[in-house]
Amino acid sequence: MRPLEGILVLEFCQFMAGPSAGLRLADLGARVIKIERPKYGEGCRQIAIKNLFVDGSSLVFHTVNRNKESYAANLKDADDLSRVKKLIEQADVMTHNFRPGVMEKIGLDYLTVQNINPKIIYAAVTGYGTKGPWAKKPGQDLLVQCMSGLVNLTGNKDNEPVPMGLATADLVTGTHLVHGVLAAIIKRGKTQKGSLVEVSLLESILDFQFEVITTYLNDGNKLPERAKQGSAHAYLGAPYGVYKTKDGYLSLAMGSLINLAKVLECKDLEAFTDSNSWFERRDEIMDILRTFLVNKNTSDWLLILEAAGIWCSDVYDYKTLLNHDAYKVLGMDQKIRLHTGEAIHTTRCPIRLNDEKLYASKGAPKVGQDTEAIIEEFKL
Repeated sequence: MRPLEGILVLEFCQFMAGPSAGLRLADLGARVIKIERPKYGEGCRQIAIKNLFVDGSSLVFHTVNRNKESYAANLKDADDLSRVKKLIEQADVMTHNFRPGVMEKIGLDYLTVQNINPKIIYAAVTGYGTKGPWAKKPGQDLLVQCMSGLVNLTGNKDNEPVPMGLATADLVTGTHLVHGVLAAIIKRGKTQKGSLVEVSLLESILDFQFEVITTYLNDGNKLPERAKQGSAHAYLGAPYGVYKTKDGYLSLAMGSLINLAKVLECKDLEAFTDSNSWFERRDEIMDILRTFLVNKNTSDWLLILEAAGIWCSDVYDYKTLLNHDAYKVLGMDQKIRLHTGEAIHTTRCPIRLNDEKLYASKGAPKVGQDTEAIIEEFKL
C-alpha cells in the first residue's frame, strides 16, 4: 500500500508546475483527477518539446500526467460547475495554477471552496504571488529564471545570461507544492481542518538560489562573477569546474589545491599554497589546469585522481549514461501504456519506500476519458 492511497486530489492545473506536483502525489498513491476543459483539455497537451506528439497530445504532457484521470467540465457552465462542486465536497486536496483573480471569477476561490468542504487542502501555484506589481504577469519558467537572477549563474564570465536548459522554476515549485500539501495532510490529521497552501514560481526559484543570495547579502552586495572558462559555481574557487581532456571532459569538485598539485605532479600549481588565492586567482589556476589536463585522456586522469580520493568525474551525454551499468542498476526506466496500446518509455518516480521502487504503468488520459465513470461513482 502506498502512503497516499485513499487521498483524492482534484487538479485544476496546466503546463508543468501544478501537474508535476500531481504526478508526484499520484506516484505516492493518491488518486489524481484532472479537471479539464472539454475537447481541448489543458494547455500542455499542445505544447511540445521537439514537436513530439503521441495520441493527439504532446509527449511532455504524457510524461507529467501519467497515472491520472481526466474529467471534462466547462467551469463557466452552471451545470458543470455544480457537478464539480459536488466533487469538491468529496475531495481531500484541490490544486490550481490560475492567475490571481481567476478562481474568484469562476467561484472556486479558497473561501468558497472552504465553505463547500472545510477539510479540503486548497493548494495554489502563482507566478509571483498574489500581490505586488508582478502579480498578473505570465508565470512562465524562462521569464521567472530571467527575472530571478538565475541566468547569471550558469555559463562563463563573458557569456550573456544563460538559462538552465530545463523547466527549473516549474519543477522546483511543483516539489514545494507537494511539500505543502503533505504537511497540510498531517495537520488535518491532528485538527480535522483544511489549509490553504500557496507557492509561487518566483519564491521557489529564489529559494533554489538561497546559498548564493545569502552570499550576496552578506558579502557587501557584490554580484556573482562566473569563472572565465569551465565555470561551475560563481562563488567557488579553483579547481571547481569542467576541463577539456585529450578525448573529452573532466569535472573537478571542491578540494585542496595543494593535494591536487601533488597528485597531478603539476609544478605550476604548487605556488598556490594560500587557500584564499584559490578563489581570488581562480581564472589563473584554472588556466594552468586546462593546459595540463588536455594532455591525457579522461579515463587516464580518472585512474590517477580517483585512486587518490580526489572528487572528480567524467562528463557524460545521455547515450553514454543510459547505457552505463551505474544507470541500469537504478531501474529508472519504465514503460507507460496508453489506452491505444501505445507505449511511452520514460523514467520512474525517484522515491523508494521500504526498498520498493515506485513504478506506474498507467498512461495519461484522453480529454474527459473518465468523465462519465466519475459522474456515476461520485453521484454528481
